[in-house]
Amino acid sequence: MERMTRVTSRTVVLPQTDIDTDQIMPARFLTTTDREGLGKAAFADWRYDDDDQPLPDFPLNQPGAAEAQVLVAGNNFGCGSSREHAPWGLVDFGFRAVISTQIADIFRNNALKNGLVPVIVDADTHRWLMENPGAEVTVDVESATLILPDNRVLEFPIDGFSQHCLLEGTDQLGFLLAQDEAISRFEQDRP
Repeated sequence: MERMTRVTSRTVVLPQTDIDTDQIMPARFLTTTDREGLGKAAFADWRYDDDDQPLPDFPLNQPGAAEAQVLVAGNNFGCGSSREHAPWGLVDFGFRAVISTQIADIFRNNALKNGLVPVIVDADTHRWLMENPGAEVTVDVESATLILPDNRVLEFPIDGFSQHCLLEGTDQLGFLLAQDEAISRFEQDRP
């Protein structure tokens, strides 16, 4: 996982509410443990027609979407089953943050463990972002803030451990492995 301190990007907007993990990553793509290439499968049932051709009206198929690193989604994003492949696919597509008024807890935890920052905003900010697709925003992990084009700065919730892991570019296992020397000393000092 790469270190993440700040992401400045134009947004892609998916206005649908209750986007569940099966819509983000359809079940037929869950047979792999390799994250690479899952970006093509993200929202596959919405992005492609029956002949696997991109649907031109879908927001992720629009010009500039492939360069966007911030996804703005409708309320209750990531609901449904625990499916780590969902954030894997979003990250492989190129997203580094997802913004909504509500992000499901299990998805939120999986996202944080895989380098995708879940940003919760108030209804007015969300409405503005939905109405202004392509707006350039900054997600600052270090200060846990979202900076809007008019320079408004909004705080978003993130727990300290997840924030530390994102800033260091590590996951839970990497964090524990980095403590190997301290763990060994502790075990040696125990009676």
